[in-house]
Amino acid sequence: MSTISKLSNPNPAASLSSTFKPRSFQPKYLISFHRAKDLKTKLSSSALSLPSNQVGRGSLVSIKCSQIDGNGSHAKRTVLHDLYEKEGQSPWYDNLCRPVTDLLPLIASGVRGVTSNPAIFQKAISSSNAYNDQFRELIQSGKDIDSAYWELVVKDIQDACRLFEPIYDQTDGGDGYVSVEVSPRLADDTEGTVEAAKWLHKVVNRPNVYIKIPATAACVPSIEKVISLGISVNVTLIFSLARYEAVIDAYLNGLEASGLSDLSRVTSVASFFVSRVDSLIDKLLEKIGTPEALDLRGKAAVAQAALAYKLYQKKFSGPRWEALVKKGAKKQRVLWASTSVKNPAYPDTLYVAPLIGPDTVSTMPDQALQAFLDHGAVSRTIDSNVSEAEGIYNALEKLGIDWKYVGSQLEIEGVDSFKKSFDSLLDTLQEKANSLKLASL
Repeated sequence: MSTISKLSNPNPAASLSSTFKPRSFQPKYLISFHRAKDLKTKLSSSALSLPSNQVGRGSLVSIKCSQIDGNGSHAKRTVLHDLYEKEGQSPWYDNLCRPVTDLLPLIASGVRGVTSNPAIFQKAISSSNAYNDQFRELIQSGKDIDSAYWELVVKDIQDACRLFEPIYDQTDGGDGYVSVEVSPRLADDTEGTVEAAKWLHKVVNRPNVYIKIPATAACVPSIEKVISLGISVNVTLIFSLARYEAVIDAYLNGLEASGLSDLSRVTSVASFFVSRVDSLIDKLLEKIGTPEALDLRGKAAVAQAALAYKLYQKKFSGPRWEALVKKGAKKQRVLWASTSVKNPAYPDTLYVAPLIGPDTVSTMPDQALQAFLDHGAVSRTIDSNVSEAEGIYNALEKLGIDWKYVGSQLEIEGVDSFKKSFDSLLDTLQEKANSLKLASL
């Protein structure tokens, strides 16, 4: 799936049940992913496995790896295993495309979940021929473009959920999730978002799926309602502390309103975006232009994230939370999103290394994942210097940085970006459908 390299790769059997064990595929080190014309994936309703020769037709991705010795000895652990086992942070992969079996080496290397969004599917579907056969069948059967899009997406999500279900089972529902987002066109539609979440939850029909709902003002009530219905949620596009607190409250309110005696299977993550915060605030600081302002570039995002974790610790403690714990409730983990570095002058693990802590998730796209695997260090950092984070946050306010404006602007940009990706993909699919119809004349 793109350009990951230097992944140490134990036998997938160590992480996956035999149902998902790829035949004749026992890599020791994953050397690279690259585009190729020859790869064929075999997917069935009960199992996902790579063909024994590893090579087939299609303009997808191939996996290069060395083989395990004849004695079947496993490769060494990666830093991702340490991240989870020593510090309690779950590393997830922020990408998904076909063949989903490309996730197997990542799972073996310590990846414990997957996030997707409209931009990811726009890139995957429009740049690959892997979806063509299914799309052709859908169009020829009379499906409209919207329906065809969702069938393509649901299949990928279901197949990925099967791969991560062993982790979900091993952790009693605490990890191993795959996220799929409701239509970004519903970002201002409270009821529409609830109905879309219910529909997605029903059609995916996997215990380890997260339905992604944006943390817009209109959708915060949707989050509460969906949680109350017993549906697990990944709340996305959180850019401010105020909105994050509203999201936590929606989760707690939803659990309390559910009426369920066992809350253990209703879980959630709150996706707090990081790098985009620096992208916007750095521009504002450069406009101010003073030495003090320029010295704060690249510090805002991590500082706000540290304060978000402090808020998380506060909200998930005390009598109210303890009452929910007695019914089996799990904390809504904070998930660090937008972890790739946008400014090449910054360290490439800037939005991963300083945000390590228990009960958190870090979802990493290719760039961030490769960097952390290559030279990341594991230690608890998220709350190592909260006073410094508070100082940076306050200093930015004194310079005129309006955190409310930052959160609002980034939310608008995030929703708009996903809408554009969604609309662009539907346009691409419509063009493909038109070509198919012309070809059949």
